[in-house]
Amino acid sequence: MDLGLSGKRALVMGGSRGLGAAIARTLAREGASVIAAARTAPGDGVQGVSFVPLDLADRQSVDALADRLLAEGGVDVLVNNGGGPPPGTALEATAEQWTEQFQKMAVHLFHLTRRLVPPMAERGWGRIITIASSGVEQPIPNLALSNGIRSAVVGWSKTLSVELAPRGITVNMVLPGRIHTTRVDELDQATAQRQGKTVEEVADAARGTIPVGRYGTPEEFADVVAFLASERASYVTGIKIRVDGGMVRTV
Repeated sequence: MDLGLSGKRALVMGGSRGLGAAIARTLAREGASVIAAARTAPGDGVQGVSFVPLDLADRQSVDALADRLLAEGGVDVLVNNGGGPPPGTALEATAEQWTEQFQKMAVHLFHLTRRLVPPMAERGWGRIITIASSGVEQPIPNLALSNGIRSAVVGWSKTLSVELAPRGITVNMVLPGRIHTTRVDELDQATAQRQGKTVEEVADAARGTIPVGRYGTPEEFADVVAFLASERASYVTGIKIRVDGGMVRTV
């Protein structure tokens, strides 16, 4: 299936590792010209993917990237993807943590998106895809900051989808479940330490909650993102789609 991404320009935030790197590689294979933005450069280059520095915690860094991209004509596809906050309970999270993480995970993401929309609107075509977490539908224990802040992003994304639909721009969210990345390994390690178990015991217990019986791969996740970024998904907007192997049981 031709996804119609040849010649499109895509920005993938957090594109140097994990889900972001997989998304960048997949979009490049589909013919898009991909810019991977992250704090650190990837270990190895991928054909069709260029790297630019970005620190979502730093407003100046966000604006510098927006200025650079707009000077080059903007992008057609924006993949909002950032790292997760530290684990912890709702009672443990301080006001300072909420403020710091909300700036990085929400405010600066909203700001960058707002700045990159005008060229999409002028062309009458655009794709905005935000990566969140299955925790926005079924809160994940000990991830209070993530559950709360990403839920705010859900409200923003749905609102934006309605505003931009008449301009030919779709706005969607993709929610990963247990996708085997460094981030998930780190969370399993933290859970193991907290519960006095081995990492493998924690991972086995997690796999037992997933109907397909395994963690997903970053490539499986990236394929869903690529479809939403494509010409073929032109009538899909304002949705949240889970890629979780059936883990979340809500209807």
